[in-house]
Amino acid sequence: MANAHEILGRIRSIRDTMKITKAMYMVSSMKVQKAKRKLAETLPYFTALQDQIADVLLHFPEMTHLFFDNRPEDALEVVKRRIYVVITGDKGMAGPYNLNVIKEARSQFAASQDYKIYAVGETGRHVFLAEKLPVERDFRMSSNNPSVHRARLMAEILIEKYRNEEVDEIYVIYTRMRNSISSEVRVEQLLPFRTSRYLKGQMKEGVYNVDEMEIFPSAAEVLETLVRNTVTGFLYGAMVESQASEESARMMSMKTATDNADAMLAELSRQYNQFRQAAITQEITEVVGGAKALQKKKLKRRQKAAAAQ
Repeated sequence: MANAHEILGRIRSIRDTMKITKAMYMVSSMKVQKAKRKLAETLPYFTALQDQIADVLLHFPEMTHLFFDNRPEDALEVVKRRIYVVITGDKGMAGPYNLNVIKEARSQFAASQDYKIYAVGETGRHVFLAEKLPVERDFRMSSNNPSVHRARLMAEILIEKYRNEEVDEIYVIYTRMRNSISSEVRVEQLLPFRTSRYLKGQMKEGVYNVDEMEIFPSAAEVLETLVRNTVTGFLYGAMVESQASEESARMMSMKTATDNADAMLAELSRQYNQFRQAAITQEITEVVGGAKALQKKKLKRRQKAAAAQ
């Protein structure tokens, strides 16, 4: 059993750890709020892009385009060459955040026959490389501090792969934050776009105009620009959502760690106080015992002196 000195050392160590967990909690809290502001500021722009795409498709329903799939959603699928963009964190201490993304990614990989992994975030990259999965080694993107510029670079790489017919479908696996304490892993098809989904969305919302539309220089070229910006926007939004989810998970983990440390401190303090009380009682007992022994000794001397007289 630990002695009082060892318990006191553990108490000091836990208090030092609590300083770190509390600081990380505050940092993660600020990062979550920053990510939410980023998303709120950019969401209207990218939503408007999707509305514009839907408007063009509504006026030119028979137009074929490289980035659009006009087949019905329940059409039979054949073996597809796929790219999975998997967004994880760059570091740990975020509860089950990284584990949940990696688990969903493995499930998607198991259902695919020909695929490549484009890892955003070092945690997923290291795990997939360790498992000898087909990771694109030249694609090295951090998930920390997402920006539109980084999303645009990623979009250009993926679009060129798709345009050069090196891949048939591109999916993004990321985490969407539902609220401040829960999130969910999402798998979204990035390319090709489903024409039927855009048209259904327009009809459902009633946001459509059947008047004749003229587009310059051409509907195909306008769609090309809109698609590039939309892909950039989706990737940026996915990275921001993932970062917000990661920091929220880390914030909750640090809160749990701090609460557990508080409970441990309370228990260790109780044990330490018991040791102190026992030590004080022992000292008092020894003092009282010594005083009694001294009294007995003096009494014996007096008795011997009295007997000698």
